[in-house]
Amino acid sequence: MPSDTDWRSLVPRSVRTAPADLLAVVVAVVLTCGAVTVPGVRDTPLRVVLGLPFVLFVPGYAVIAALFPESGPSVAANGDADTGDWTGIDGIERVALSFGTSIALVSALGLLLNFTPWGLRLVPIVVSIGLLTVAAVVVASRRRAALPESERFGVTVRSSLPDGQALFSSDSRTDAAFAVVLILCLAVAVGVGGYVVAAPGSGESFSEVYVLTENQSGQLTAEDYPTELTAGEPTPFTIAVGNHEGTQTDYVVVSQLQRVRVANNTTTVLERESLTRYRPSVEADSTWRTEHAVTPTMTGDRLRLTYLLYEGTAPAEPTAENAAQAVHLWVNVTDPSSESS
Repeated sequence: MPSDTDWRSLVPRSVRTAPADLLAVVVAVVLTCGAVTVPGVRDTPLRVVLGLPFVLFVPGYAVIAALFPESGPSVAANGDADTGDWTGIDGIERVALSFGTSIALVSALGLLLNFTPWGLRLVPIVVSIGLLTVAAVVVASRRRAALPESERFGVTVRSSLPDGQALFSSDSRTDAAFAVVLILCLAVAVGVGGYVVAAPGSGESFSEVYVLTENQSGQLTAEDYPTELTAGEPTPFTIAVGNHEGTQTDYVVVSQLQRVRVANNTTTVLERESLTRYRPSVEADSTWRTEHAVTPTMTGDRLRLTYLLYEGTAPAEPTAENAAQAVHLWVNVTDPSSESS
């Protein structure tokens, strides 16, 4: 009959002999990455529950474990500290340094990602923190393995509990008070962070409309717009609406070609040609895009191609003054018959 422990032989030896606290760090990284990327899970509160410790504690703990593989000074039965021949930090110091290091590391990674093509987006941030954490875990595991077993740091519940004499010593009371303050600060930080992440509409809410065009490499860009149009011939533009209202919103996009007069810092619309209307429904924190083939009939120089954005419905007479957002381009429209003649 097979032994109850036969299943352990299926686990690689490097995993079986790895420190339990470092294994827990790797598990936390895997679970957090799954909660952020797996459909159906990334929109649940589980992302917040796993994400806060992942940002505030986990990477710092891994880095501190790599920097300080040694255990802290032990307390003998008479209350004296056994310093030994190595230098380490105790559990409370390790936890406190983990929080501070995590905040510093996450801030530095965010600053670096801001200058990369990936930018400050959720998935790149989580992946970069996860890779850094796993790398620190590998270094910490190897550094601990190089130490004598008696000098390695390890998480053991029984050995971390003080005996009756040490419990009432002056040093123990100071450590206990420090631990209580640290736990209270952590609870406040997690509570505030959870409210900021979970509360809808906690940030600035706004909507935006903008125009894009395709460059020579086929990418959408907000520059080098076509300015020379021909009446009756379509010219492609891409219209985009960004929803940062915190909830799904219905919009109306009105496009017009306007003949205007600019005098004394005042713009007067002399003539309007209605082009197309779009009625997109955009989810929160999403961007809607569509291609608009502008086919004008009005001709002239310095005409204003205008896009007006409204939430809900548009008024009977849309103007830049009554729109929530407006964007325009200056174009020249020529008559093809005049060119042929």
